[in-house]
Amino acid sequence: MNVEVSYGVPRRGVPTAHDFRDWIGRAAAALEEAGRVSLRIVDAVEGARLNRDFRGRTGATNVLSFPADLRVLKERFLGDIVLCAPRVAAEARAWGRPVSAHYAHLTIHGLLHLLGYDHERPIERRRMESVEIRLLGSLGLPDPYRRVPPAAARSAS
Repeated sequence: MNVEVSYGVPRRGVPTAHDFRDWIGRAAAALEEAGRVSLRIVDAVEGARLNRDFRGRTGATNVLSFPADLRVLKERFLGDIVLCAPRVAAEARAWGRPVSAHYAHLTIHGLLHLLGYDHERPIERRRMESVEIRLLGSLGLPDPYRRVPPAAARSAS
């Protein structure tokens, strides 16, 4: 999987391009998928603008996925994933999770959207979540849907 990573925020506290490429590459290999993906890390202003312009919603969201219209060419372009750094970090803190694990989860979540997965209906949500859990487990990361109270997470570390 060819992954182009760009940063619209300072890189401090954000995973490296190598991390993002590794997560996407390993997930794509497990799903027997190939192609190209663009991933951008943005600030809250850019995240809110994209969310407003493309989803008609106010405020930034944690991850946006923009599947490509055409999957042609020599190496098919799957689409773009956008992660909002302040939102990802705030969610990780609120949920008592390592920031890097939350980035990995949302990166894989975004990739699955590019591959046609969705979570609008309960059956789709269960299918997508089970794939996310399996892929994250293969990376040595815990189930992101298992809620751990922040106090319990802090005492466990």
